[in-house]
Amino acid sequence: MAFSLVFSNPSKTSSLPSCVHHHQVGIPRSALLTNPWLSPPSSRFFSIPSPSPLPKPWSRSGGALKCSLPSRPEYIPNHIPDPNFVRIFDTTLRDGEQSPGATMTSNEKLVVARHLSRLGVDIIEAGFPASSPDDLDAVRSIAIEVGNQPVGDDGHVPVICGLARCNKKDIDAAWEAVRHAKKPRVHTFIATSEIHMQHKLRKTREEVVNIAREMVAYARSLGCQDIEFSPEDAGRSDREFLYHVLEEVIKAGATTLNIPDTVGYTLPSEFGTLIADIKANTPGIENVIISTHCQNDLGLATANTLAGAYAGARQLEVTVNGIGERAGNASLEEVVVAMKCRQELLGGLYTGINTKHIVMASKMVAEHTGLHVQPHKAIVGANAFAHESGIHQDGMLKHKGTYEIISPEDIGLSRSNESGIVLGKLSGRHALRSRLLEFGYDIDGKELDDVFKRFKEVAEKKKRISDEDLEALISDEIFQPPVIWSLSELQATCGTLGLSTATVKLVSSDGEEKIACSIGTGPVDAAYKAIDSIVQVHAVLREYAMSAVTEGIDAIATTRVVVSGDDSCTSMHALTGETMRRTFSGSGASMDIVVSSVRAYVSALNKMLGFVSAMKSSKENTEKQNISH
Repeated sequence: MAFSLVFSNPSKTSSLPSCVHHHQVGIPRSALLTNPWLSPPSSRFFSIPSPSPLPKPWSRSGGALKCSLPSRPEYIPNHIPDPNFVRIFDTTLRDGEQSPGATMTSNEKLVVARHLSRLGVDIIEAGFPASSPDDLDAVRSIAIEVGNQPVGDDGHVPVICGLARCNKKDIDAAWEAVRHAKKPRVHTFIATSEIHMQHKLRKTREEVVNIAREMVAYARSLGCQDIEFSPEDAGRSDREFLYHVLEEVIKAGATTLNIPDTVGYTLPSEFGTLIADIKANTPGIENVIISTHCQNDLGLATANTLAGAYAGARQLEVTVNGIGERAGNASLEEVVVAMKCRQELLGGLYTGINTKHIVMASKMVAEHTGLHVQPHKAIVGANAFAHESGIHQDGMLKHKGTYEIISPEDIGLSRSNESGIVLGKLSGRHALRSRLLEFGYDIDGKELDDVFKRFKEVAEKKKRISDEDLEALISDEIFQPPVIWSLSELQATCGTLGLSTATVKLVSSDGEEKIACSIGTGPVDAAYKAIDSIVQVHAVLREYAMSAVTEGIDAIATTRVVVSGDDSCTSMHALTGETMRRTFSGSGASMDIVVSSVRAYVSALNKMLGFVSAMKSSKENTEKQNISH
């Protein structure tokens, strides 16, 4: 049975977004009685408060909602002056990077952090400094540059956060990494569920409380005034014990309490109730910010996060594209756009995110991590604003609001060629740059020269360069790790008459050229063996995938590979503390599938070699410091 929503003042419904104009809610009465999102119905018809006029950040264009940026309240670690403002805590560089094959170089992390700042993220969790010297250096670099550089009209500077387990060594490393930022934060955690305390920590409740209290106080003693504490697996923790732990860390100096659904176990009604109960039963809770961190194991991370915000959480932990451990995290773009689209039903909550940078953030993270977005992904998927059904197309032609509840331009998506420019072999740099600007790529200098060179090479073979072709070329040129080896020349032969052979010439970063020839089961195998003989590092190919960018025999092929190295390519897992072997992804694009494959392999090797080099340099620096001390 369905229930009708009856507004207290029906005359005001005209100010609602089009996505709110639904009068039937297909939810059983039993669910409504326990759902913290909705007021319990007293009869078949129930009332909800009158909606306020369309909020300031929104305007209407063609039936879809468009937004402008709201003002951002002053940053105070344990207080938000505007009770409707919600802080966005992005952990793409920490939790997101723990996805298999998602390893980013220090330089790539810095590039992503710059864009997260431009996006308007309030807190950037830049990494887990204790995991490796390279990660500590990466977090420190982000703190020094991004953590001190104002962006936007409001001069926004994000908080830079480092993760630490509840021990002094981890907290020392985190503080050393983030203390250079204008607004540094240390985020420490310990498990509080029975299953974790008994089987992982092997500690009693009293021991866990003491450790949590002492380590928060220790972080405070180092001079850190902004401390976040997370009771790991809070969703499965005993409530009374959870309240007690949180009370103690508040007394010790915590400013933000993050409530993680570590294994993605709770339903939205449960998680909303959990946040509400913590808010109602934890002494001192009014002096801190409540945060959420929801994993997506049951596909409910975004729903749980929104339920948490509705129940009183004012910091939401998310990742770009929803990447992360196992099934991933709550997706930044889904949470932020949902809050904007349904602002009235969420009590007027808003964020400081500039949504026009969402698409670029998504592309950047996808390319640097090698974790590409599925076509039907909400907000940023290739099909999110595509309409193939005849009925849908007819509706869109008549009024865009019939099938689109948000404007694609508002998230930075260019749906059509606004300039009318058709790119081909006679197009020049200015035309190419203008088209790239429409995509959101503001590049110049050597980057533009490199892209233009590749563009001309393809244009000589294709009559017309599509948007998808340009995207592939951009990814292959811009989103690449620092060059240690680059492909100069390649010649391969294959067929049914003999063994496949490949000759490869690589150029090192210092200009040295090396040539090798090899045989293999196919041209790609032969080329990879030739590269291995030049680079002389142990590498195991874990994944290989290729796809055509467009239809047609002359399509550009994009290749993604994942490789792993030897024991020198390891780091510590943030949650388990175990040493894990790092994997490195690489991507390449070319109209020749063998060239595309070689570019991807060289890109992955460059990432791995860069990681090994950074680890070696960090270790040498640490040894020198120990000697000097």
